[in-house]
Amino acid sequence: MKPCSEAVALESRLRQCRNVRTLGVRANFSDYSPEDAALILSSRKIYYPTPFYADLLDTAGIETFPSYHTYKCVQDKIKQTALLTLLGVPHPRTRVFYGKRQIAAIPRHFSFPFIAKVPRGSAMGRGVFKIQTPEAFEAYIQISPVAYIQEYLPIDRDIRVVVIGDRVVHAYWRIAPEGDFRSNVAVGGRVSFDHVPQAARDLALSTARKCRWNDVGIDICRYQDRYYVIEANMKYGKEGFRKAGIDYIHLMETMIENGEI
Repeated sequence: MKPCSEAVALESRLRQCRNVRTLGVRANFSDYSPEDAALILSSRKIYYPTPFYADLLDTAGIETFPSYHTYKCVQDKIKQTALLTLLGVPHPRTRVFYGKRQIAAIPRHFSFPFIAKVPRGSAMGRGVFKIQTPEAFEAYIQISPVAYIQEYLPIDRDIRVVVIGDRVVHAYWRIAPEGDFRSNVAVGGRVSFDHVPQAARDLALSTARKCRWNDVGIDICRYQDRYYVIEANMKYGKEGFRKAGIDYIHLMETMIENGEI
């Protein structure tokens, strides 16, 4: 089969890119046409294959973008925290508690207020709670039997740094709306392009490299003159790009053409 001159993608994220052929995601690999199946198997790299196919393609020896390692931590705060701790990346003090006996021990480790998160599948600020009373904590554990607890840092903003390939492509402040501790744009956070400290950019890039993540929005906060990685978002939004006047599609086309991703 003649090699395809276009990049090949499964998910629709790059559908508007002129140099990408998007095949779609099939529940069964046998649902791909013989031509598309052959194209996937002969491609040097498959873009946005989904977590399921990233696993299979890695086993088959086919490179993916984002990397297989990036997909391992998609919307999994428990894995992210374990990896950040393992690699010595500065991260707010965090513990995971399983079962009633461990959850009962939380007051020995954290005092009110603290942050509680739904550890898997949550994004865009949803599933994140500032716990200030025992009653609020009881309500939290009713929806999340695995308790992901993080120290509360009294800040009103954080920094989103987007790393694609091996470089920072975008960075901005996210400022929490009045009366909310969350700075996510999806819940009303305001984007600001005031000077983003180089230290935050450097921490995001070094974290992405250590974790082998190559398409990620890394959230960083500054507290008492130290920088901390809060979490990583592999399904980051594009609003920050739009507000900065960055054409995301053109950026991706160019990075593909230049062999950066």
